Amino acid sequence: MTKHQRSGVATKSIVSTDEKDIDQLYGLEPVIDVENTPQLENTGEGEGTCFVTVACPYCGESYETPVDLTGGSFEYIEDCQICCQPIMLKVEVSVDGELMNVASQQLNE
Repeated sequence: MTKHQRSGVATKSIVSTDEKDIDQLYGLEPVIDVENTPQLENTGEGEGTCFVTVACPYCGESYETPVDLTGGSFEYIEDCQICCQPIMLKVEVSVDGELMNVASQQLNE
């Protein structure tokens, strides 16, 4: 009997180095590889999500973030993926579900 068996600690062994097997073994959410994943695009039919490029009003860097077009226009706060500052994003969606504009501003403005 090993030390782990005596102490009641369950041990698991890695059978495969496949990312999905490792995620399942440790109860992790899968990593989304944005560079190798087909981008979701606005089809103009009001369906789904599209990725938009946001310019951070604090650090000036740009990054992509997903925007849900199914609920109409909205505002929300998102942390910059580069400098972690809070950004107010204002998303304008037409009545047809088409993305019209995304504006970013500092939270304290």
